[in-house]
Amino acid sequence: MTKRNQLIVGIIFLFVGFFLIGCYFNNQEKNIIGGIEIYDIKDGQTIKSPLLIKGIVTGGKWTGFEGQVGRVEVIDSNGELLGVAPLMATSDFMKLPISFEANLVFDSSNDDYVSLVFYNENPSGLLGNLEMKSFLVKTLTEKTIIKLYFGKQGDNFCVNLYPIEREIVKVEGIARATIEELLKGLSAEEKETGYFTSINEGVKINSLTIADGIAKIDFNEALENLVGGSCRVGAIRQQIIQTLMQFSSIKEVIISIEGRTEDILQP
Repeated sequence: MTKRNQLIVGIIFLFVGFFLIGCYFNNQEKNIIGGIEIYDIKDGQTIKSPLLIKGIVTGGKWTGFEGQVGRVEVIDSNGELLGVAPLMATSDFMKLPISFEANLVFDSSNDDYVSLVFYNENPSGLLGNLEMKSFLVKTLTEKTIIKLYFGKQGDNFCVNLYPIEREIVKVEGIARATIEELLKGLSAEEKETGYFTSINEGVKINSLTIADGIAKIDFNEALENLVGGSCRVGAIRQQIIQTLMQFSSIKEVIISIEGRTEDILQP
């Protein structure tokens, strides 16, 4: 064998060696995952909603059942469930390996990191058959500045309201999220500077719809509980209306309480 041929054979053996080493570590990674391989997800990764997840299950306790191979959840540091989606089979769920995908929609989190947890399909419900795989990931949280309207001591709060800016997580239902911030009231620092709210504590939104420029917002009965006087009633209405009217999509606001519009917030 010439030196040239020896060199060629050596290069071939070198490439084969790298290939076998790569296969070994790939197999080791799959064994660590334990029967499921998830594409493009790793610890420390940044994710945002909606998140399309794809992968395959290869065996062990990961199997298919009625078109699914499990579920995926997003859980914050307090254990609150932010979102869940089934792992739907995209190939024959009776035959391994099974390809799957999930369209995961989840709420934003105030935490820097959340857990992305995969559970196997476990129709028996037995803990011994449960299998899971989790990743610590970072959520991409976009924030926005909103305005909340409050009265101020020493001023005619029946007429004059003043905006206070807040930074909140940007969500699709930004109008509802904004009113929920209004209902939370003021910080201690804001109260010290003379701001106050005319809205009762314990007020909740039943529903909020926006169509053709009209926002219809319905509250629970706490909104009018022990409320009297035309000045306060007017201030409550204006806090809600002015806070909603900051959005260009809203031209008119209709307030209701438990579905009633005619006899609410009476002086």
